Amino acid sequence: MKTRLLTLLVLFVAATWAALAQQRAAPPTTGLSPDSRSRLPLAKPGVEGVEAIRLHGSGVDIRWSSALGRDLTELAILTAARGHDQPYEWSLHEMEALAVALDPKIIDVVRHRRPTAGLPEKAAAIIEVGRETFDKHALSSATYTRALNALGKTNLVDIVMLMANYAATATRLTAFNQHMPPGWKQTLPLPFTQPNDIHPDSRSRLPYMKAQAGATPGPLYSRGLAPEGTGPGQITRHGSGGKQLEAGVGRRTMALAVLVTSHEHHQAYHWARSEAAARKDGVEAALIEVVQQNKPLAGVTENDAAIVQLGRELFRNHTVTPETYQRALKAFGERNLVDLVDLMARTVNDLTLLTAFDQR
Repeated sequence: MKTRLLTLLVLFVAATWAALAQQRAAPPTTGLSPDSRSRLPLAKPGVEGVEAIRLHGSGVDIRWSSALGRDLTELAILTAARGHDQPYEWSLHEMEALAVALDPKIIDVVRHRRPTAGLPEKAAAIIEVGRETFDKHALSSATYTRALNALGKTNLVDIVMLMANYAATATRLTAFNQHMPPGWKQTLPLPFTQPNDIHPDSRSRLPYMKAQAGATPGPLYSRGLAPEGTGPGQITRHGSGGKQLEAGVGRRTMALAVLVTSHEHHQAYHWARSEAAARKDGVEAALIEVVQQNKPLAGVTENDAAIVQLGRELFRNHTVTPETYQRALKAFGERNLVDLVDLMARTVNDLTLLTAFDQR
């Protein structure tokens, strides 16, 4: 008996040393800071993930005050709009980009997904970062290093934060099928035909809602481009700002919406955290498996199926069919659906940062 135990102990020790030797021999993960487990060093003890990444930004209003200039910040916005096939966001910001002297040839490179060879280095780096982050849901070490060298750390963080913000806006605009106002030209070639289930006044799936009395516009040069009655501001008016969402649909449905968004963007760090939160909030293991393994929705309850299908179409196809929209509208009601989409959009913002800076 003693001999057998001694033999097992020797085998265990040998296996342990072999595993440790293999770990030591394996190359370290390229470009990751060991304290933050991302491409950026730890900025503040105890802060990790998205919050830690944002601490590396400049703190300025990036679109208007970035050291890179308005032409390159508009380029970043156009790159996000192109990455999400978002025609409203693209068309309005193309006008803005031309107004601040972004070269039309650069705009066409983004519009038609052409190679960036021959472009100025900063412009090329911004486009490539956006393309990989949004199209591949992964940013290669080579492209990250190129952008870091071209822009510097602070400007790179700022640009990704700006693209993340407009990726979130694209999510809202697409879910509610925002069309251009009458007489305005749509200038982005799309791989689909936009559905026509829109209200004539708002040009979206949501009826026109006037701004609250007493609302005042911001400073002249920081006002949005969206004509009154259209755009992200009009969409937001239909929600409660998230304060009533938990009471309206419950934490379980909210956790499921985040989980679907996380899965569709293939970000392992975020998935691990959102899966744990979903289980805590009551999302069943079988439903998590449906999301994780892209299983059919047969047998899934109507409300769960509605939010999963909405997320799949929104993030895979960059358009939502009228049938899927109506299904979600029936399941949750207008206000709760607006707030659920807003939750998904804010998750997209976080996922963009986690992907670009390779958070582990």
